[in-house]
Amino acid sequence: MNEQTLSMRLERVAAHVPAGARLADIGSDHGYLPVALMRRGLITTAVAGEVALTPFHAAERTVRENDLEQRITVRLANGLMAIEPEDGITAISLCGMGGETIRDILDSGKARLSGQERLILQPNGGEQPLRQWLMENGYRILCEEVLHENRFDYEIIVAERAGPVTYSAEELYFGPLLMQARSPAFLGKWQRALRRKQKTLIHFTRAQQPVPEEKVQDLARQTRWITELLA
Repeated sequence: MNEQTLSMRLERVAAHVPAGARLADIGSDHGYLPVALMRRGLITTAVAGEVALTPFHAAERTVRENDLEQRITVRLANGLMAIEPEDGITAISLCGMGGETIRDILDSGKARLSGQERLILQPNGGEQPLRQWLMENGYRILCEEVLHENRFDYEIIVAERAGPVTYSAEELYFGPLLMQARSPAFLGKWQRALRRKQKTLIHFTRAQQPVPEEKVQDLARQTRWITELLA
């Protein structure tokens, strides 16, 4: 993967960035996403934010090698602290981290959000607490997709601030739009998850040390939801 050929996962993220956006890519790693979008003429300007020095330098190098220093600013900063009001950001991408991490970045950086931005989120697991945060902060989920790449299931969640919104516990768990669409990738993900959870429940019953009842009940509930979903 490089700035010319993105992974399938990042290509799908790129597809949700509105044309002409002013993008903040937080946790930009090598800066491939903003550089690819800029090279394709799809965004006007970008900020690539990184909290760690090695990826920060890697992103700087990618931007420099593509002669885009005038259009893409690389900043060493924690989460949304990479965004300044004068950037006029209209889209924020957060990719390749746990859903809880993305939630915490959004929550601790709330002061940097104008509420006008589109959020394009690609969590590696932990989608449920991330959707919970979106709901509690008035963000409506506009689009969701699942893709299977390199033996992993990835979800992409696109949301915009729209005022009060309510999702059920199952919708927060599976994704309100994914539940409706029931794509082959979505069903495949949950068939695999069901097998894993059923195995874990069997391990629980055979465990030497008793597993906390709350944990068993929680897993049993998830297994029941998935079974009903796939029925």
